[in-house]
Amino acid sequence: MTWSIAGTLTVLPALDHPELLAEPVAKALAALDGADRVGVAAIDPDLADTAEFCAAYGSPLDASANCVVVLGKRGGDEKLAACLVMATTRADVNGLARRTIAVRKASFAPMDRAVAETGMAYGGITPIGLPAGWPLLIDAAVAAAPEVVIGSGLRGSKLLVPGDVLAGVPGAVVLDDLGRSPE
Repeated sequence: MTWSIAGTLTVLPALDHPELLAEPVAKALAALDGADRVGVAAIDPDLADTAEFCAAYGSPLDASANCVVVLGKRGGDEKLAACLVMATTRADVNGLARRTIAVRKASFAPMDRAVAETGMAYGGITPIGLPAGWPLLIDAAVAAAPEVVIGSGLRGSKLLVPGDVLAGVPGAVVLDDLGRSPE
């Protein structure tokens, strides 16, 4: 597959390179419809944060998507979920995400908890391979994108994925306006 968003990356078929993926990502990818259309590229782990990655590799910021882990609470119950939004936006955690996962209060999950629960590296958490039962909220702009760059579960690589493949991840719910313009 030819990737218009790859910049200077060398993109390889993700299914053929599990060594570039966190273990839960590799397992989930193997069972995902459309996985043959997913690419992976090795990167410098010090450049994994979106802005630095885009600047270093020439991949457009508006073709990157960020996955954030949300911790919701209602009474004494807690619920974890993930939101995937374009990197040029911010997840509406306290509005749409909170209402969709039916909690009273929502915030970003603490880093150590997000890492422990997902089995992925902070700064590389991705929607493919999240724990079973977690809601995955995907902004409609991500689902409609022909291709986006996301984490691989590790800081040393990135996945390149068509939006429709992400929309097909088990547990995914596509929502309009989940990603909001930064204020």
